[in-house]
Amino acid sequence: MKNKIFRSSLAGLMLLALSVPAFAADKEKEITIKGEGKCAKCALHETDKCQNAIETTQHGKKVTYYLTKNEVSNDFHDNVCKEAKQVKATGTVKEVDGKKELTASKIELVNK
Repeated sequence: MKNKIFRSSLAGLMLLALSVPAFAADKEKEITIKGEGKCAKCALHETDKCQNAIETTQHGKKVTYYLTKNEVSNDFHDNVCKEAKQVKATGTVKEVDGKKELTASKIELVNK
């Protein structure tokens, strides 16, 4: 009886150990991008409401990252709404409807 309980416990621990790396792989990797911060409505004329966007160049092509609305993005918006400025942003990126969306955890102005 004790041997069956031990084997069952051991099998459960092994399954748990195998599943932990899968959960770790699900966490999105944060990246940092530098580029020209602009308002997607006022400067780019691409959205109906104000939204932060960062234009950068990757592999010789212009890439625009649209920042998702969160506290970090909302608090920073006044810096780039009426005037484009160089920025550096850190966050996670995903592609939605063919556009890159950055969920920023940090945004700051960059001095040239």
